[in-house]
Parts: sequence; structure tokens; C-alpha cells
Amino acid sequence: MSTNGARERLLGLLGEHWESVNAALTEEQRTTLLTRLGDLGATAEADGKAVRRALQGVRLALHPLPFGHPVRAALDSGRLAGSVTAPVDVVAGARALLARLAARQSSPSPAPDTAAIVGAVRRRLLEAPSLAAEEVRARFGGAAPPPEVIRLPDPVHGDRYPEFQFTGGEGTAYGVVLEVNRLLLADVDPWGAADWWLSGNVRLGAAPASLLGELPGEQLVGAAAALVEGY
Repeated sequence: MSTNGARERLLGLLGEHWESVNAALTEEQRTTLLTRLGDLGATAEADGKAVRRALQGVRLALHPLPFGHPVRAALDSGRLAGSVTAPVDVVAGARALLARLAARQSSPSPAPDTAAIVGAVRRRLLEAPSLAAEEVRARFGGAAPPPEVIRLPDPVHGDRYPEFQFTGGEGTAYGVVLEVNRLLLADVDPWGAADWWLSGNVRLGAAPASLLGELPGEQLVGAAAALVEGY
């Protein structure tokens, strides 16, 4: 199967198994997935880098699916890895999938309040222990932290940096955190990266952030790579 055929296969699997995908996700997770698919469908077809990022968002939104699910199995097998060589086809595929899902609605129903759900997710992430910008700069000798460090903009308290990223005392960031954050494109999608670290992970059996210092770093990297490798 060609690379773009594999991408179309992912979108086809989502359409084929949407009922079970829908049942396996919470309302919040389902809305996140639909939002990420919408982002992909709204991406400029000629912008390969933006399409790659949007695809990664879709892939991350699918990580709560159980391991036996056909869509999750296809992602974890690596059969959908590779670069995007025809972004226009992938974007068109996302738009077609969203149109098919809309057509399946048997009766009109109010659209989910995506903004409210996204806002709730962000508030949850901001409630996790964090450091202020000046505290983080102090840990890096007064310099700005590297772009791989997750920075969450808080409209009330200014930029916040989730505390799990940093070693104890006055230490800087864990090396494994920076490695995983690079995979998750934390500089592009800090909310998605923070959600991966702070939410339950079926593969690891707990929120990845809670396993820092307990699991070998390669297991954390492997769990992140299983989601985004090739994207």
C-alpha cells in the first residue's frame, strides 16, 4: 500500500468503524477527534507541513481507543507510517469523511459545544501543578527554556509550565520529557502534548507524567512514538 493509500486507509477505517470508535470514546474525546479531523479538513492542501501536523493531531486524538480496536491496531502496527507526499488527497479524504459522518445523522441534533469542551480540557490541564515563566527561566540560568518544554498560556496567571517536566529541586527538564515532547510537537501543540502526559494511557496503564522516574525512559518514548511515528 502506498503512503497516501495508507492515509486514506486510516480515514476509511474511521468511517468503517465509526460506531465502535464513537462508543469507545468519551464525549470529550470524541469532540477532540472531530475537532482534529476538522482541522485537517480546513488545512491548506498545498501546505505539507501543516497537513503533517494536523494528521498528528488526529493520531493523538485516537490514542484513547482500546488496543484491540481495528483503528488503534492499524496505528500501532506501523502500517500507516511514512511521509505525506500528496497532502491534497489527505485533506480531501478528511473532508469526505466529515461529510459522510454528517450524512449519517438520522435526525437533526445540536452540534456539541466544541469551544466549551476544549475550554474544560484546558482548565483541567492548567489545574495541574505548574511553574511560572520566571521560575522556569531561573532553572535555565536566566535563559528561555528550549522550545520542547510545554508552555501553556493561562489568561489569568500568564504562561504556565507543567511541573512534571522538571527534575526535583532546581533542576532543569528531564531529558526523556524533551525527547517525548519533540515527538509530540509540543512547540506546535502544547495542549495536546500536555494532555498526553497528564491523561490516562492504556498502553502504560497510567498517566505518563506519573511514571517519570519509575519506568525506563525508552518505554515512555516508545509509547509516544507508537502514536506519532512517521507523522
